[in-house]
Amino acid sequence: MFPRFQNVLITSIVLALAGWLGLFFLFQFTTPLLGPRWAFFFLFTMALSGTSLPIVYFFNLRFFSDPPANAVVLIRQSIWVGIFFDLLAWLQLGRVLNSILALILAVGIIIVENLIRMAERSHWRPSHENNE
Repeated sequence: MFPRFQNVLITSIVLALAGWLGLFFLFQFTTPLLGPRWAFFFLFTMALSGTSLPIVYFFNLRFFSDPPANAVVLIRQSIWVGIFFDLLAWLQLGRVLNSILALILAVGIIIVENLIRMAERSHWRPSHENNE
């Protein structure tokens, strides 16, 4: 069952607010050592996942699939967005990021998500019709 937008919006606000506020305090009150660097990646994932959750919701509403995306699928897809941009930030720290590598990562994540959705679709579910 497709979730209501109100529930998605509340989850999105909580995730995005925690992530962006955490990043603000991280940038203001810490030095770039190992612990705060890992905290940056965690908070960056939270902030981008929360920010992209309504966008993912509307994409799934517009491009309907069978079975319809439930709340778990929406959250997983928004976490993919956060992980993608985390990987881009990680690669940029090492100065190895380029547009081809970013495209390869994006295509890889899209392929993995499509394979997960195919696996979900392939599960056998008996019909609830009267089989007597």
